[in-house]
Amino acid sequence: MIVEDSAAFAAALPPIGALMGLDLGERTIGLAVSDSFRGTATPLETIRRKKFTADANRMLELAAERQIAGFVLGLPRNMDGSEGPRCQSTRAFARNLARLTDAPITFWDERLSTVAAERALLEADTSRKRRAEVIDHVAASYILQGMLDRLAHLKGAQDE
Repeated sequence: MIVEDSAAFAAALPPIGALMGLDLGERTIGLAVSDSFRGTATPLETIRRKKFTADANRMLELAAERQIAGFVLGLPRNMDGSEGPRCQSTRAFARNLARLTDAPITFWDERLSTVAAERALLEADTSRKRRAEVIDHVAASYILQGMLDRLAHLKGAQDE
């Protein structure tokens, strides 16, 4: 099930359960996971893209191990907010993934997530080679943390 709105995504989730964030690139898929209470996103791994079926199988294998309750895909909007070919590709990936899982799937505006990840890695004095290895799953953790913060905000507003 694909859910566009973060409030509807929150409503579709069980009260407890980890989420998985995805940063979909042309050659790689960065993965990040949250804790079951959805407080913190942690970079997990980067999948070298092959074919959708192989990529999805690896991702769903990791999701099953971690009992993932939902997926957050970074939506690479243009800086003016419009959607281009990369957004269409991400939405197609989500449609294909929705056929393989019952867990809700949503999107998070990922503008500048890779820039933020790169900055954090530079501040951590990470070598150029190591940055290239980890940038995608660090970017996925920024995407996922954005959604986790949004869900926490929605829960806080609901509790008031």
